[in-house]
Amino acid sequence: MKTAGAARLGDDPGQSRVAFAREWAAAIGPPPTPSDPPSDPPPATSGDAPDDRLADLLTGLTATLHAAVRDDGSTARAREVGRGLVEHGLAASETLERTLAFVGEHLAADVEPGRLMAALGALAAGFTDALCQRSLDEQEQHHELRTTRSAESAVRAGEAKFRAVFQTSALAITVSDANGVILDCNDAMLALLDRTADELIGTRGRDLLHPDERQVISHAAQRLHNGQEHVRAETRLIRADGELVNVLIALALVRDDDGAPAFYVTMMESLDEVRALQTQLVRQSLHDMQTGLANRSQFVGWLESAVGSRGPATLALVVFDLDGFRVVNDAYGHEVGNRILTAVAGHLRSVFDEVGKLARIGPDEFAVLIHDPADVATVVSLAESAVEQLAEPVWVEDDGIGVTASVGIVVRPARGADAAELLRCVDLTVRWAKDDGKAQWALYDKERDQRERARMRLAASIAGGLEQGEFRVDYEPVHSLVDGALLAVEARLRWDHPTEGVLDPQELVSLSTCTGMAARLGKWSIAQACADAGRWHAEFGDAAPVLSMDLTARECQEPELVATVRQALRECGLPARLLQFELGEQLPALINEDQVEELTYLAGHGVRLVLDQVGGGNVPLDRLRRLPLTAVKFQGSPVHGLAEGADPVEESAAVALLTWSRTLGLPLFAAGVRTRFEARRLVELGVTGAQGPLFGSALLTAEQVRGILGKS
Repeated sequence: MKTAGAARLGDDPGQSRVAFAREWAAAIGPPPTPSDPPSDPPPATSGDAPDDRLADLLTGLTATLHAAVRDDGSTARAREVGRGLVEHGLAASETLERTLAFVGEHLAADVEPGRLMAALGALAAGFTDALCQRSLDEQEQHHELRTTRSAESAVRAGEAKFRAVFQTSALAITVSDANGVILDCNDAMLALLDRTADELIGTRGRDLLHPDERQVISHAAQRLHNGQEHVRAETRLIRADGELVNVLIALALVRDDDGAPAFYVTMMESLDEVRALQTQLVRQSLHDMQTGLANRSQFVGWLESAVGSRGPATLALVVFDLDGFRVVNDAYGHEVGNRILTAVAGHLRSVFDEVGKLARIGPDEFAVLIHDPADVATVVSLAESAVEQLAEPVWVEDDGIGVTASVGIVVRPARGADAAELLRCVDLTVRWAKDDGKAQWALYDKERDQRERARMRLAASIAGGLEQGEFRVDYEPVHSLVDGALLAVEARLRWDHPTEGVLDPQELVSLSTCTGMAARLGKWSIAQACADAGRWHAEFGDAAPVLSMDLTARECQEPELVATVRQALRECGLPARLLQFELGEQLPALINEDQVEELTYLAGHGVRLVLDQVGGGNVPLDRLRRLPLTAVKFQGSPVHGLAEGADPVEESAAVALLTWSRTLGLPLFAAGVRTRFEARRLVELGVTGAQGPLFGSALLTAEQVRGILGKS
């Protein structure tokens, strides 16, 4: 209920509206000061004097409210009142609540209820709309503020990063204005020119250039003004002491927001330091770090220059390959090994420094290139002198370590020669020295090289020949010395080469050994010979001869030897008793216990083992006892010593050996029997079977063996 004397909008317009506004102000409290947050303070209690500022504000809104409820009844005017409250900082929910309560209470008696309710609703709606718009505006302001602060932070971070790079860069950097006056420089620039910051800042950059270079840099700056992003150039700067510094500069022009030149950023790198580093890297790439000698790359360069048109008339190439140097590394470690290598380099320097160019071309290999040597004998003498010095021990604690070297020497006309071919020749010559016993020198021999190259080509083409079917197995018959019956045939591997003709079996053994083809050829020959023997056995039964084959130490080392033999016997149907392996006199000393067990296994399954005494001895008796031998075969001096008119000493040795062999209780055979006289003496000494020229010099094919069996 209204109190007595309350202000009403229907009274005198001037005085009543002022009174109404003052009571409204008293109801909602004083307005916020500029420093207050956008919320209303607590309302005034009864008896409080309203704030004049708030009353003045509400007087204007009262006129608008009067128009909304009396003049035209427009709710738009009521909305203006709600928005006006918010726009003047009266945005708290309590302000709206108290305003609605005050207006509703004081106008209820004078305004039609429907119009009053519409006006109050529009006032609340206007208040809410303005409050929402205010919130959106504040959010946008906050976003703009955050964006501005983020941009400012990014700028500060960028400036900090640039400053960090600027100050710590190893490159010399200056910042100059558009006229080329230096504004700032880093420590690297000060060090490059040996000047202080006070001396550089404020000076013109062109004054630091050598006079001859200023025009070049001016042209570079002009290119930047014409739109090029950056320019690189080599130039010369003047240090504080007057010395010149060769530098590589990168010059960039930074423009302002309007595109006008603002300042230059110049980065400089000392080419003197770069070139010194390049020189050091080149040296490292061409020298051995351990010994300080030239390395293989530089040596090859020397050699290629020597064989050019301006090279010497002749040259000598000498290579020292240390013998068994791995033993030193394994026994004492690589540190001691490196000491030995350094000592070797010192010895070689003492011999060749004034004579030729010395290099380390491999882990334990050194080479010397000599221009126009006096003669071959002089080169050989130098090599011998070096080998003698290498034998001088290097003491490691109580151990004096010495090394030997195999030396290859090539003396050839230089002009028109091929560097790669010379290196091949000297490598081959070093191998000759090692094959001949090491610790010696070998001189290149062109004819020997040609023979060995032909032999190596043959060795390398074994695999192709095997694939093309160029290999075959022929047979040498073994006859009884009693009645001449065919006891066995010894398989001989043959290569029917398309250009070299039929190659000797012994030549095949050496070729296959040097290429690693021995095991493959051995497996093939076992399968092929067993297939032939299986057909003979199938056709002639017990009349078929024993198949005898050589078994090398390399074949014994094959893990699949037993499996290979058993598979061959199974596939061809050949009984194991008809297969016989001949073991060379050195083989028992070359095989290990596991390989002895494999041979014992084969013998236990019926395969025969024959000891082939080429030289008539040198078999360790303990190994001889452990091998399950079924026979012994002799050839060479034990057989030829029994020839008619033989030397009495050789004859006596042959008789003694064969007599002793009879005590083994094994059948004795002989190979290489040439005459009937030898055959008669062998029978007298207990030999039961023989092979050789006496029975025909030609080997038999499988079909020829079949023919002999058919006739018998």
